[in-house]
Amino acid sequence: MMDKQEVENRILRLRGLINHHNHLYFVKNESEIGDGQYDQLMSELRNLETDYPYLITDDSPTQRVGAEPLDGFLEVTHRLPMLSLSNVFSKSDLTVWYQRLYSMLDETNFEMACELKYDGLAVSLLYENGIFIRGATRGNGLTGEDVTLNLKTINSIPLRLHGEFPEILEVRGEVYFPKSNFEKFNALREREGLQTYANPRNTAAGSLRQLDSNVTANRPLDIFIYSLAQTENDINFSTQLETLAYLENLGFKINPNNALAKTVDEVAEYHSGWMQELSSLDYDCDGIVVKVNRLDYQQHLGNIGREPRWATAYKFPAAQAQTRLVDIRLNVGRTGSINPYALLDPVEVGGVIVKQATLHNIDYINSKDLRIGDWVVIERAGEVIPQIVRSNKEKRKGNETRFEMPISCPSCGEELVNREDEAAIYCTNSTCSAQLERLIEHFVSKGAMDIEGMGEKVGTSLIQGGLIKDVADIYFLEREKIEQIDRMGEKSTDNLLKAIAESKSQPPARILTALGIPHVGEEISSQLMSIFTSIDELIAADRETLLNIPSIGPKIADSITEYFGKPDNLNVIDKFRHVGLNMVSKTLTQSESNFMLIDVRFVVTGRLDNYSRTQIQDLIKKHGGKVSSSVSNNTNYLLAGQDAGSKLSEASRLGVSIITEKEFEALLDNGMS
Repeated sequence: MMDKQEVENRILRLRGLINHHNHLYFVKNESEIGDGQYDQLMSELRNLETDYPYLITDDSPTQRVGAEPLDGFLEVTHRLPMLSLSNVFSKSDLTVWYQRLYSMLDETNFEMACELKYDGLAVSLLYENGIFIRGATRGNGLTGEDVTLNLKTINSIPLRLHGEFPEILEVRGEVYFPKSNFEKFNALREREGLQTYANPRNTAAGSLRQLDSNVTANRPLDIFIYSLAQTENDINFSTQLETLAYLENLGFKINPNNALAKTVDEVAEYHSGWMQELSSLDYDCDGIVVKVNRLDYQQHLGNIGREPRWATAYKFPAAQAQTRLVDIRLNVGRTGSINPYALLDPVEVGGVIVKQATLHNIDYINSKDLRIGDWVVIERAGEVIPQIVRSNKEKRKGNETRFEMPISCPSCGEELVNREDEAAIYCTNSTCSAQLERLIEHFVSKGAMDIEGMGEKVGTSLIQGGLIKDVADIYFLEREKIEQIDRMGEKSTDNLLKAIAESKSQPPARILTALGIPHVGEEISSQLMSIFTSIDELIAADRETLLNIPSIGPKIADSITEYFGKPDNLNVIDKFRHVGLNMVSKTLTQSESNFMLIDVRFVVTGRLDNYSRTQIQDLIKKHGGKVSSSVSNNTNYLLAGQDAGSKLSEASRLGVSIITEKEFEALLDNGMS
């Protein structure tokens, strides 16, 4: 019989052994013991933790799965935005990208890190003191969903880091479904009489968004880590490839096919070589990622919008197939744009069955000389969006017909108009039901007001029933009327009304996004509502005021002033006020009105008494401030806890204000003076 200390020591020993063998098997593709021996170790650990539950920790190998299903995912604000990548499609495009950076670096030659571009789902992993505490999807790049429990089921993600590690560490990676595992998974489902899945990428994404982590655990996902997002300690490496080597030493799975290129020619050779070897890979790959290798060069080059200047995706040619263009039809967008699309004979393109393709506008149709009845070449742009590349004129039989745009709206019959400098034509009828249907879909979507339960069919039924004439009418819906809609029972009505009520607390930036103003998406909305104190103040702003805001050009300024210049739209805003939507910027409410941290930069170091490092950084961001990992001339405050190290000395040298935890709390209470 072991005493308490012996049990604790044995548990620690078992965890260490299991983590070691997991790393060998799932990361290194190596094995030192058989399955039976491994199972014995896991069984012993489970039994000990069952007998001594107070010794269970979140990083135990037994905790990868087993939690109760979630009711929904929490929203996570990324500590640093998860950026997207620009694309190049040829060596000449890549040369232009290289020469642009060459000139920005004062004609300094630079080496490039070449990595394969995996076709999966981007995620962020956060570690505190070497323990995996949170994982999130990319989402819109600024916010994502907390999928920690599901990520824990992926055996190649370490729950505890190896070796020496910083107090705070955040990495970015790509979750994917290995093709070999996907084939076995589908074969098993087929034998069980279940529906099979179309492709690994979509299945990986769906698996990671399961509310029950036990479901995710039965889908053998994997991950490659491709970048270090943030760390609290100064680490001695200077290049992207050195960073990856460091992360591999911590226990992360790094793709082994990364390479260094000194010239554009060498990048092109890497690209061409892997394009020929795609069939040998156990994961989908749609190109390569090219990065400036030196980290100081990356910092100097910076970002443009949501894309880093110092990296680009050099894409492989998209998958193509031929099929027949059966018909050209129209839909009405939420802004009134009339959008043609192609109805196709179903055809497989890159593992996905394609039945429709976008046609953009009449100029696009005419430029490609597309006719109804044509045989056409289909391509999945970015291996996602189907589009028609060209028609096969050699297969024409003479009975193909040209398409002509109508002169009236296919939904309401209103005469269509052309806008200056735009190929699209528009329905300007603000009461057009088709526009309202699309606008409602947008308004209730996750990136806008996030009203779960009001899908396309429910929204259409409410419009057709005369219960909704504008988006604000959503907040005036009555239970008795909702329950009259097909498939809306008592429970679904309860859930819908609850979601509508909860959406009233969404911040003004979400409301602005939800309105569907042309050219005003999530990023522009967030920027505007960090400047204006309320939506009313934005409405009152004239064109010149808007043009003085960075990133707001004439097109956006005109779109905003035109939108708020229409009485029908102002009536919607009045209704929002009446039902109590949150119209005032959160950063300017309550005590925050006297304490503005907008553009105030903090660095946090040392051990704090009342907060974890993550908590204090989230608090700073909540109040509009920014958090950096290193001290510089741009740092406004160093928040120093116990055992502060080199950052304290650097802040003193640069003359940066140094404050304690209590002094920071006093600032929050009393405001900045």
